[in-house]
Amino acid sequence: MGLALALGDCVLITFEYPLNERIRTLLRLEDLFHRSRTFIQRDDPLDHHVALLTLFEILEVAGRADLKSDMLQELERQRKVLLSFRSNPDISEDALNAILNDVERTTAALFGMTGKIGQYLRENDWLMSIKQRTGIPGGACEFDLPSYHFWRHRPAQERITELLEWSSPLHPLRDGSAIILRMLRESGRPTPFTAQQGIFQQMLGGKTAQMLRVRVDPSLACVPEISANKYVLNVRFLKSADASRPQPIDCDIPFDLTFCNL
Repeated sequence: MGLALALGDCVLITFEYPLNERIRTLLRLEDLFHRSRTFIQRDDPLDHHVALLTLFEILEVAGRADLKSDMLQELERQRKVLLSFRSNPDISEDALNAILNDVERTTAALFGMTGKIGQYLRENDWLMSIKQRTGIPGGACEFDLPSYHFWRHRPAQERITELLEWSSPLHPLRDGSAIILRMLRESGRPTPFTAQQGIFQQMLGGKTAQMLRVRVDPSLACVPEISANKYVLNVRFLKSADASRPQPIDCDIPFDLTFCNL
């Protein structure tokens, strides 16, 4: 995913590349929950239509059988790491306690999610009928789903209230992924490199990572293409101009690279 980061007078774009399925899922959840929150807060029926479609996407991504257990295991591991920082004079006690409280609160909320994730949504026949129809191009027209057409004409606040009721039971997943991704992002430090003629290669020599972050000046009008295995990392920059096929860039590209690992 792309993030903007201000450094002095320069705003760099951060491109994040997950290197395993678990982090890929967390990044997808983060993106979907951000979209959900954004569109629920608005009043227009079309915005709430997007919010509902996003809820269906969250339901699909969160349906991975081991997602909750993986998240709980990682939070517990991070809790133990944080506890080891107690009495460290270089660590703010207040900041450490705040993070620990977030971890413990989110862990308790995840334990409170009983049964299959999102089962309460799957048992709502009305929502599932909308989900089924929205999988068809143009399938949510008023003649296909008259009751949904009526819902979209209800007062905005009523729609917002229901959208929050449907989405809030999934928020422990949102909070858990946010904590894990925050710690993952903070685990590494950016190092400046230059891609000669748009190409960069680094032998990893046993270095491991769960996610790579590439920061680049948007004025260079390029995007990174990354491939990596346990032996070597390859980064190739492509021109970002609209075209039928991305074109390799033919000039030197300065960028920052961060290896993130929990």
